[in-house]
This record gives sequence, C-alpha cells and structure tokens, in this order.
Amino acid sequence: MKLATLKRGGRDGRLALVSRDLTRCLLVPGIAPTLQAALDEWALVSPRLADRAAMLEMNTSNADVMPFDPTQCAAPLPRAFHWVDGSAYVNHVELVRKARGAEMPESFWTDPLVYQGGSDDLLGAHDDVPFADESWGIDLEAEVAVITDDVPMGTTVDAAASHIKLIALVNDWSLRGLIPGELAKGFGFYQAKPATSFSPVVVTPDELGGAWRDSRVHLPLLSRINGQEFGRPEAGVDMTFNFSQLIAHVTKTRRLGAGAIIGSGTVSNYDRSRGSSCLAERRTLEQIESGSARTPFLKFGDRVSIEMRDEQGHNIFGTLDNKVTRAVS
Repeated sequence: MKLATLKRGGRDGRLALVSRDLTRCLLVPGIAPTLQAALDEWALVSPRLADRAAMLEMNTSNADVMPFDPTQCAAPLPRAFHWVDGSAYVNHVELVRKARGAEMPESFWTDPLVYQGGSDDLLGAHDDVPFADESWGIDLEAEVAVITDDVPMGTTVDAAASHIKLIALVNDWSLRGLIPGELAKGFGFYQAKPATSFSPVVVTPDELGGAWRDSRVHLPLLSRINGQEFGRPEAGVDMTFNFSQLIAHVTKTRRLGAGAIIGSGTVSNYDRSRGSSCLAERRTLEQIESGSARTPFLKFGDRVSIEMRDEQGHNIFGTLDNKVTRAVS
C-alpha cells in the first residue's frame, strides 16, 4: 500500500492512496482524512485502506480517481508529533567526526546515537528549501525512515518490528558550518538541523517484498546533485543498527506516539565506489586521500534529488527533488 498527503484542506493536508506505478491517487475521507488520523487508529483503519488500495489497482475508471502529481504532495506528515534521527551507519559517523578532529567513543558501535529533530515543519518532496546563508555549509543527507504506531516504553528489539507501519525516504539537511560550535556547547544540534524533506509517498513494508528484511531496506539509495549522480550506497549494507534496534533504543525511557518518525541517519557503505549520501563524507574522503576537500557544499539554486528503485527499476517512493533557495526575511 502506498500513501501520500496532498496539499489541500488545511495544514495537515488530505490523505490519498497512490497506485503502485505512482500514476493515480484516491482521497479517502470516509476512512481517514489525514495520515495522522489513520495512524491513530491503524489497526482498524489499515484493512479498509488496503481494500481501497486493491480497488485502485484494479479500477482506473472510478470518477474519484485522480492523476497523481507528486509536486502537489506535502510531507506525508506535514507536522509530526515526534521525529528522531539516528546514526545507524557508524562508519559514516566515524568519517565525519574525523573531519572535525573528534575522536569516536567505542560505545558508538554498541549503543545507537540519535537526536530529536524539529517535527513541526516538515517539507514536501518538491518544496523549495530556504537557507539564510550559503557560508553555513549546506549539505544533503539521504536517508531511510520508518513511521510507527503507538510504541510502549521498554519495547524490545524483537517486539519493535511489529510497530513499523510505514517506510519513507528523507533528506535530513545539515548546516555543517554550524555543527562544531553547537556540539562544543555539549547540548546537541538545533540551528544546524533545519527543516527535513520527505518523499512524496510512504509505503507499507510489504510493498518492498524481499527487500524489507531484518528491519532494513536492502536496496540502493540514489542521490543526485543538479542531475549528476552523487551516490547509490546500499541501504541494507553496513547498517550497524537496524530500525528495530533504533526503536528499542529510543523507547528505553519513553513511549512513542502513533506517527513517530525514526530516521536511519546518512546511508553509507565501506565500499566507497558506490558514492556517498552527503557532501561531508565525500569531503572527508578527499581530505584523507589528497590532504584537502575539493567538493563544495551546496549553493543557492542547486537541486538535490533522492529516490529508491526496486530490482525491476520501478520508483518506489517517488522522487524528492528540492531546490536550495535563499530565505526571504
């Protein structure tokens, strides 16, 4: 089942079912007006949504069926109750910390690292992304994320997988020039982590077939900058902590409410031939190889696209295609 939120009917948009080929969609106000409403009652609502999704696949003549336009999509959850991002690809963390001269504690390999990001202003896949200053080091971070139902405090790794209801792609933008100063204060990110962009479509795990196993997505994550391929690392490879482990970690001391989003962190492989999912990693590798970083951070007017395709080449989540723009004061 594929779902999207269309930009209509208020700040939280309107929930739509989307055909598997991403060409058609159908609003479902009689089942759930928004994605958050569906997640609040997922056990009751999801079977009804699945029935309508099956009808959408079979019936293209229904008068209520519309062409699907991803440019009209908000973030699947335009404002979420909870957004927590992990650093599940620890080899990436090791590289980026090396770039700023920071040692990595051994515990990072055994205890997940997460931060809680802003969730009140999440961006759609085709929204412009505003930044006030290019000198802050504008960077992409291509990731996978999951969305949960209600998750109890103290959920085990084994139990966590059953709470993963939807999967999305994410660009968790970073301002690299602001990170060192914020972290030096010893209280984590804030200004360095602006609003996050999301894929136009979220999918239920069964849509991925055999590519969803061990609470990981075993497919390459493709990112491009201004139309040129930047990286296609395998999301299921070198993921030190899977999504079940991340959920168990974040529920150690608190519950998660329905609609909580958990990100993987920047997808990264030890096989560097597959490229990177963020500029900071590329620049670090250049520094190690030649003594200086050559690849610049993003500039106003640059476009970043992110997508994931199945083994048959079908676009699963639709494409994030965001333009970096100057913020208007």
